[in-house]
Amino acid sequence: MATNHNLTATGRKDEGKGASRRLRRSGHVPAIVYGGHQDPMSIQIEHNHLWIASQNEWFYSAIVDLAVDGQVQKVLLRDMQRHPFKQQILHLDFLRVSENEALRAKVPLHFVNQETSPAGKSAGVVVTHELNEVEVSCLPKDLPEFLEIDLADLVVGDIVHLSQIKLPKGVTIPALAHGGKEHDLAIVIARHARVEVEEESEAAPEASADVPAAKVAKPEAGDAAKKK
Repeated sequence: MATNHNLTATGRKDEGKGASRRLRRSGHVPAIVYGGHQDPMSIQIEHNHLWIASQNEWFYSAIVDLAVDGQVQKVLLRDMQRHPFKQQILHLDFLRVSENEALRAKVPLHFVNQETSPAGKSAGVVVTHELNEVEVSCLPKDLPEFLEIDLADLVVGDIVHLSQIKLPKGVTIPALAHGGKEHDLAIVIARHARVEVEEESEAAPEASADVPAAKVAKPEAGDAAKKK
């Protein structure tokens, strides 16, 4: 079962760009909570506490216990706006989750034992991670914080697909429900590195072949006369 994570917020009534700017200047982040068959709620969260939380992987995929004015509701982060160059969070969107309703969320992939696998220990082999996260569907209580991909047996030429992920009970991958190989995406590929070998230059052609026609010596007048 996933670890509990907590955030604290307060409700706000002032909205609009001007109100949001004032909030940011005071060290807070404007946010909204929506969904869950309830009306959207505007909230504010202390920036420094939020920034520390955002440095953790769980912040982007785990269900969070969000306490708004003392009332706790379970939410998932759906969107986050950052300042283009400052270490500042500008706005957040949270989605309420219901215990009895399946949800969809993107979960990070953790790759283990790659270095000790046959492919990982082979010289000239490149192991690429085609995906770093995958969307899953499950009840909130079953949502994993990450999915582990064990690459201990990976050899050159192997391709690991979505369908090979070992999923916890109650968790599915919606993309696979469509059927067909085009939906069973590759997540790991082990292949030989491409070595571009420059071909040796061919032997230089005869000098006369390289001499422009304009610079080829003209025959002497006497020689021309002899050929007549």
